[in-house]
Amino acid sequence: MRFKKLPAFLGTLALSLTLAIGLTVPNAVRAQDEPAPEQAEANIAQGESGSEIPQNTYTQEETVAAAQKFFGGTTSGLAKAIEKAFSELGRPVGYIIGNEGSGAFVVGLRYGEGELVYKGGGSTKVYWQGPSVGWDIGGNASKVFTLVYDLRWTKDLYQRFPGVDGSLYIVAGVGLNYQRANGITLAPIRTGVGLRAGASIGYLAYTREKRINPF
Repeated sequence: MRFKKLPAFLGTLALSLTLAIGLTVPNAVRAQDEPAPEQAEANIAQGESGSEIPQNTYTQEETVAAAQKFFGGTTSGLAKAIEKAFSELGRPVGYIIGNEGSGAFVVGLRYGEGELVYKGGGSTKVYWQGPSVGWDIGGNASKVFTLVYDLRWTKDLYQRFPGVDGSLYIVAGVGLNYQRANGITLAPIRTGVGLRAGASIGYLAYTREKRINPF
C-alpha cells in the first residue's frame, strides 16, 4: 500500500517545485532588467537631453556669486534683480549663461546662445531666438544670465517661452523679466546699454541647435 501511494506523492512534489520555479524566475528576470540605483542616479546626473534634472536648488548667495563671476563684477542693480526674482519665484534649479544680439525698428529680433548649468551637476548647450517689440532703434549685444525654475527634464526647455506681461523690472542699468511656458519659468537678467522690453512682449524659442528663422 505504501508503494502505491509513492507515485502520487512524487507527482505532488513535482507540481510544487514547478509552481515555485514559475513564481521566482520572473522576479529574477525583472531584477536583471532594472538598472541599479547607483546607475540610475548616474544617468540622471549626466544631464542628457532626456534626463530628469535633480531638483537641487541654488541659494541666493550662490546665484549672486555666479552672476558676479559671469558679468565680471556685481552692482546694486544686479543684486536687487536677483533678490526680486528670489522673493517672487524662490530658488532656481539652474541658470543659463550666454550672449545675445538684438536689433529693432519697432519690431525686433533677438538671437542668443549659451550654456544651461544646473545645481545637480552637468551642463548642455542651448540657443534661443525670437521676435520682439523694442523701445529703441538699432542693435546691441549683451550678456544674459537666466534663472531657471521648475525644469525637471532638460528636453522641456526646448520650446517657446512667451514673456509675462508686466514682469519687466529695470533698476540701475539691470533688466529682469519673466518668461513662462507649461509650468516652467525663466528669468533673464540683462545689463548694459540697449535694454529692451522686447523679450517680455514677444517670445523666445529655446532650441538644441542654432536657427536663423526666429519664428
